Amino acid sequence: MGIQLHNRRAILKAGSTALALPFLDSLSIAKSVNAVAPKRFLMIGCGYGFTKETFFPTKAGRFSEIGLTPGLKPLERHRDDITMVSNLTNLGATNAHGGSTSYLTGANVSGTPGKKFHNSISLDQVIAREIGQDTRFPAISLSDKDTKDGHGPGLSLSWSDKGHPIPGVTNPVDLYHQLFGQDKESAAEREFRLAERRSVLDGVVADLKSSKRKLSKTDQDKLEEYLQSIRQIEQSISREVEWSNTPKPNAQIKQPKEGMDGLQALKTFQRLIVAAFQTDSTRVITYRQPISSILKSWEFSLGAHSLSHYNLDPRRREASQQKDVMFMDLFADLIDMFKQTQDVNGDNLFDSTLISYGSNLRTGHGLKGCPAIHTGGAGKKLRRGEHIMLPDQDTPLANYWLTLTQQAGVDLERFSHSTGTLDELLA
Repeated sequence: MGIQLHNRRAILKAGSTALALPFLDSLSIAKSVNAVAPKRFLMIGCGYGFTKETFFPTKAGRFSEIGLTPGLKPLERHRDDITMVSNLTNLGATNAHGGSTSYLTGANVSGTPGKKFHNSISLDQVIAREIGQDTRFPAISLSDKDTKDGHGPGLSLSWSDKGHPIPGVTNPVDLYHQLFGQDKESAAEREFRLAERRSVLDGVVADLKSSKRKLSKTDQDKLEEYLQSIRQIEQSISREVEWSNTPKPNAQIKQPKEGMDGLQALKTFQRLIVAAFQTDSTRVITYRQPISSILKSWEFSLGAHSLSHYNLDPRRREASQQKDVMFMDLFADLIDMFKQTQDVNGDNLFDSTLISYGSNLRTGHGLKGCPAIHTGGAGKKLRRGEHIMLPDQDTPLANYWLTLTQQAGVDLERFSHSTGTLDELLA
């Protein structure tokens, strides 16, 4: 009877022989016992949107019949695997300068009475609760270094269950070490370090709680937010302890060089994303994709914000169209990597992954009809290879997230401001 390997930790802890092998070296073993590839989620936020006239399709139908727009043309080799959905709007996004702040939360961050700013939990964190607990990193957040890339407040696309920003990794070298860096500490040194960190946090929490009753209601609320941040650190320590005796997988790519930026950093992040999924280090990744540094790599003379206002002159419009093509070319390369990478069951990584690409912003400062592209084989019933125009304008973006998530096997009844699922997306 074949064994179904849902949990990589079970493999790693099965014996010294399995531990000594790099994860990929066990592919032939996994195939022989009918391994089941886990589902993965990658969500990419792209900031300022795209050129209205040349990026968005105006007709519904299969791309093989209606063709791809000039902006989508680099995706031609993947046209039967990508889906674009029109007439979606993030109902929580009320400020065009808020960028990606509520892209994965759907929250109206300025609409909570008594609070200047209040976000809610992001979709990746919800998914990670369901499918990420058996991996070293339940979810990984990647981000841009430039805070002026149209993404708005926040440190990544990810937000905690209390609506606090989750820092994103902005340096490929840091991500490499997080995934594959081998610990030089002895077990005793590691246990001592973690115990010291936990002791310090316990002391801070005790001191803060003892003084809480002396504070005003406003200060108590601020203190509670601070305590929530400390609890997140405590959870991180607990997870580090849990995984401390499990070796990290051997790296399948070379260590990145320090100081890389722009296009070089983005391409390296893309390779590391694939490696993180292939080694089952995580099953959920978000990427708040940079724009300004990429434009600089391409020697664009216009900045990201200036370029988004392309209606001001023909030169900006041409540059905006060129930017769309180049970013879709990078996206096509990423899809190539997923299709060319072998999974634990012998299929390719693309077949077990759901990849979404989009933004709150359609064009310039327009919030209605935001771009939404998805691909990958994790949602078997999702229609692929076509442009879907939903019958209702301003269909909640949360309905789109709920549909994709459910179809990829996550048990979720509702999300954010969702009103239901989208049958139009199903085959």
